[in-house]
Amino acid sequence: MAGNGNGKDPVLVIVQLSGGNDFMNTVIPYTNSVYYDNRKLVYVPQEDALPIDDTLAFHPEMSAFKDLYDRGMVGIVQGIGYPNSNRSHFRGMDIWHTCEPDKVETIGWVGRTLKELDPEGENPLAGINFGVGLPRAMAMPGVPVTSVSNLDNYGLMTGIEAQEQRDQALDIFKQMYGQAIGTGPVMEYLSRTGQDVLTGADILKTVPDQYESTVEYADNAIAKSLRDIARVHTSDLGTRIFYTQHGGYDTHANELPTHPKLVGDLSGAIYDFFADLEEHDADDNVVMLVFTEFGRRIYDNGSGTDHGSGGGAFLVGKPVEGGLYSEYPSLDRSRWAKGEDLEHTIDYRGIYGTLLEQWLSVEAAPIVNGHYEQINPFKEG
Repeated sequence: MAGNGNGKDPVLVIVQLSGGNDFMNTVIPYTNSVYYDNRKLVYVPQEDALPIDDTLAFHPEMSAFKDLYDRGMVGIVQGIGYPNSNRSHFRGMDIWHTCEPDKVETIGWVGRTLKELDPEGENPLAGINFGVGLPRAMAMPGVPVTSVSNLDNYGLMTGIEAQEQRDQALDIFKQMYGQAIGTGPVMEYLSRTGQDVLTGADILKTVPDQYESTVEYADNAIAKSLRDIARVHTSDLGTRIFYTQHGGYDTHANELPTHPKLVGDLSGAIYDFFADLEEHDADDNVVMLVFTEFGRRIYDNGSGTDHGSGGGAFLVGKPVEGGLYSEYPSLDRSRWAKGEDLEHTIDYRGIYGTLLEQWLSVEAAPIVNGHYEQINPFKEG
């Protein structure tokens, strides 16, 4: 069991990289000829990569993230995925959100977790999403979740604006699920959930005035979201799970200008976030999960990379025992999934289970629908 720091409740921050992050260009097999043989255009030159060891290196735009890794705060989960990976964005992300690969499910794994952490739904701020809409990971009837698109304006909304924002969030949810399971069941479901999407506005409106920091975050979307999370976390409002997403990772084309900026923005934002928490003495009970719905194919398409599998995830924070976890998927051609993909070497539900049982002290099996191999990424004590 991990040490949660000064008896404070453990907090989980989830960062979703939407679109399918190219793991091979994030944690790069920079000394393997297969990487360069199959990526004639979309590759990182060996001399530019930031070595982790003799076989793997971070993308050169991730120097801030590598600094966290060198300080022992980053666990790299290699080859994360599930059998017969689904290459559809909607279905692929849905599977990660609900832990249900075989049928469409509307109840999310974070929603189930919040139900365990706050069974009576007493704190409307137990789970907060920063972004537009309600991630299906957080959806569960009877579980209040607050969704904030802009913290500075959030508490200043009129009742009409609040209702409009809630309706917009629910409409996005309805559009996602109506096609899959029919509008009738979705409307019935929404009548029982989402009612509390804006419940926390009155409490949250006090947050911006309370916050001071010497950390200057960059002017980009993921930095703004993580700054908002830092502001709420340091206000001690009892939030147990924060959720946000960073979009744009669907790099079929123009990957070379696009992907470096994405991982650079992400790297800097995560570094600043943890520096901010450290300044506020609020970092010893926070662990971050960074995940994406799938990896990309081993070979490039001449401009970018197409949907694949065998991606990677990161666990970040002071309680994390930094290093490499699971195995980097084999680059031996005989081991390629579907003849073109990295294979998965650990099931994502085992990583959820690791966080649930070893960090949040919640039984995993009912939430992830079974028992899966876990890792041991936390410091003792």
